[in-house]
Amino acid sequence: MTNKILQQIGALGIVPVIEIEDAKQAVDLAAALIEGGLPVMEITLRTEAGLSAISAIAEAFPDFLLGAGSLLTPAQVTEVAARGAKFGVSPGHSQLLLDAAAQAQLPFIPGAVTPSEVISALEAGCTTVKFFPAEAFGGTKTIKSLAAPFATAGIKIMPTGGVTLSNLKDYLAIPEVLAVGGSWIATREQIRNSNFAQISSAAREAVSLVSSLSKNH
Repeated sequence: MTNKILQQIGALGIVPVIEIEDAKQAVDLAAALIEGGLPVMEITLRTEAGLSAISAIAEAFPDFLLGAGSLLTPAQVTEVAARGAKFGVSPGHSQLLLDAAAQAQLPFIPGAVTPSEVISALEAGCTTVKFFPAEAFGGTKTIKSLAAPFATAGIKIMPTGGVTLSNLKDYLAIPEVLAVGGSWIATREQIRNSNFAQISSAAREAVSLVSSLSKNH
């Protein structure tokens, strides 16, 4: 199950990272991303509407690749799995979080920015880690250096934080990068103002860029 979800994320190359303030807009947001050819998102629990938004999208679009992010506690991991999230993401990780994800059978992408943290994630059976905040921690240069010792371990990395359309190409050019997490595709302000046409357009543009990159490889 985990590998299938991660393969789908890798095929898309981009995961919109969402902060939503009104769960009533969640279904329209998902529809906008689907229209833009990017049927995936990570709804962060940075807002009170996050959990309700996950429930609404899971019910309306059962096949949508729906993730839950900013998971900080085992209770949150259990809750998002129950509400229909297909994968979970955390800015860091602990044994309690990893255990909760395993218990819930929720594919989990823990945060890791140091070699020791990557080793800890690997020991827990996680083959993909989130690198956050990517730009603040040195961006592509750091990721290349960090990935080098783990080449034989098959580690994959999902950089998030400071990734934009302008540097997307540099991140995706790194073989160990599974996909990038980006908030530019559907910003908090765009969602608040129901600018769903803009969101579809941004998704379409990103998908087109990923497609062109894969053709060049």
